[in-house]
Amino acid sequence: MEEHLIWIATALFVAFLMELWAGFVHGQMWHGFLYLMHRSHHEPTGPFEWNDVLSASHAPIAIALIVYGCEATPALSTTLAFGVGVGMTLFGLSYLVVHDGFVHGRLPVSFLGRFTYFKKVRAHHHIHHAKGGAPYGFFLPPLRTSLTEASAVREMS
Repeated sequence: MEEHLIWIATALFVAFLMELWAGFVHGQMWHGFLYLMHRSHHEPTGPFEWNDVLSASHAPIAIALIVYGCEATPALSTTLAFGVGVGMTLFGLSYLVVHDGFVHGRLPVSFLGRFTYFKKVRAHHHIHHAKGGAPYGFFLPPLRTSLTEASAVREMS
């Protein structure tokens, strides 16, 4: 039972850290030297974007950590590896559903619009697209403003 608590706590912590990491990578790399690939997200030309490669780049690492956590000799390191892989996957799936699905309409998840928080996420991301700058993070910036403030900033940009 203790093993489950360790990997669950690790997974939740890593999912949170992935938001911080994604915001950093987005601002420093994707809008820096990787902008040639990321530009496909800001100027979409079809159902698939070069940017999708960037978004999926963490998946092989998460898969390897989960497999290692499942297949290697049980130990604290394998439990932590499994938790890290699950946390990365949890963040990745959340990002896929909310960002690609809800914000950009690439998946049928419009029901998320019933929730104020997701409306704020969408408003903040549209600010990013309008300005090409901050906010680079995705799930955390909406926690700092009201929906009215986010909409007002969006309209000004």
